[in-house]
Formats: sequence, C-alpha cells, structure tokens
Amino acid sequence: MLKGKTALVTGSTSGIGLGMARAMAAEGANIVLNGFGDEGEIEAARAGLAKDCGVEVAYSGADMSKPAEIVAMVEEAEARFGAIDILVNNAGIQYTATIEDFPVEKWDAVIAINLSSAFHTTRAALPKMRARGWGRIINTASAHGLVASVEKSAYIAAKHGIVGLTKVTALETAGSGITCNAICPGWVLTPLVQTQIDARAARSGLDEAATITAMLDRQPTKQFVTVEQIGGLACFLCSDAAAQMTGVPIPIDGGWVAQ
Repeated sequence: MLKGKTALVTGSTSGIGLGMARAMAAEGANIVLNGFGDEGEIEAARAGLAKDCGVEVAYSGADMSKPAEIVAMVEEAEARFGAIDILVNNAGIQYTATIEDFPVEKWDAVIAINLSSAFHTTRAALPKMRARGWGRIINTASAHGLVASVEKSAYIAAKHGIVGLTKVTALETAGSGITCNAICPGWVLTPLVQTQIDARAARSGLDEAATITAMLDRQPTKQFVTVEQIGGLACFLCSDAAAQMTGVPIPIDGGWVAQ
C-alpha cells in the first residue's frame, strides 16, 4: 500500500514509534527512524527492519528538543529520499508531579519534545508535501489529549496541544492532498509505561500485577492497547480509504474516553 513512499517517524527506536515504523515498512514504505538509545540496539533494529521488509531504513539521532537539529533531520531525509511523504510525530517523554512541585526545567522539556517538536517537523516537511500534492501527517496524542489526570500537567497540556495543532494543520492543508490526524492511545505497555508501572509499584507497595490492574481500571476492556494495533491504525490513515479523514483525534483506548 505504501510502496515508494517515505515515512519519518520520530521517537521510533522503541515502543509505539517503532511499532508504527514496522507497520509502514511492512506496507512497503522506506523509513527514517529517530530517537535515543543504545547504538547497537538501534542499528540492529534499523538493519532488521530493512532486511525483513525489503525497504530502505535510515536513522537520525536528532534531538527533538532542538529545532535546528529537527530541521536538519528533515532536510537530510528529503535529500536522501526525495521527500517525506508520511510524517509521524511520536517523540515523547513523561514526568509526573503536582503543579506546585513540578520542576520548571521538566515542564520545558516535556513541552519541547511532546509538542513543539511536532510543530518544527511539520513546518519543515509541509512545503515538499504541498509541492507533490500528497502527504500524511500523524500525530501521536493520547487519551490524555482528550481527558486529564492528576500529576501530569505538562504531558496533558502537551497532548491537548497536539490535538489542537492537528486540527489547525488539517484546516490549513484541506483540499491539498494532505491530511493530518491524531492517534490517541490509552495505556500501551511500552518502555515509557513500564517505567511508570515500576514507579507506582514502588510508591504504593503493590506488586506489578496489582499495579497494572489499578492502571487499567480506566480502560473498560481491562487490556493494554498493542503497538501492532496502533501501527495498523496509522497505516489505515495513510490509505486512500482515509483520504477524507483529517483533523480527527482518534481514540484507541479500550473505551477510556467513552466513559
């Protein structure tokens, strides 16, 4: 379905981002991975993806908190592949604390990586998408882009902002062959979420199983969303069937926001 297309997926060395990159590579898209981690593990993921799917896979270590590095990453991808057809803004970090105890530097970091980076990548990639008359922008928001929880002020502000940015991008590109939508996952068992599970268990004294049960209380299905399910949704949003879907925040959350 995506043969001949190129997808840049930020925050894709693990978790949801890597899942979406794998799904798109399986559909024939060339991939630009981005993120931090062990160099050997990243190279193994890059090479494995290329071999398994028969596509070209590049890697950029651009720091998503630094606008100049973001622009350079987009320009390098365009130079190598001709254009970025699909942009997936997925990079994200988390920090939890009450508002009065929230460190200013942590607020700034969460907003920079979870929200501002999506503006910088979109701004850089849009001109060539417009020139080609086709593009797909997918922003990873969250159920927390639609509802709130305590002790996550920066994350929730950023994810609500991503939903707003998605709508503006959709309106500004309407009729151009470009769409922009936001995927809003509930709990997904990624390394980021595993860190939260470990922290909650340590604070509460509960074991991991009890901690997970308490976390999943918000999801009526009582099951984690999988990265494969999110990857499938991302590929659908790139398909012709979704050509008239734009500006939409799409929950994939086990019924969380239906309550």
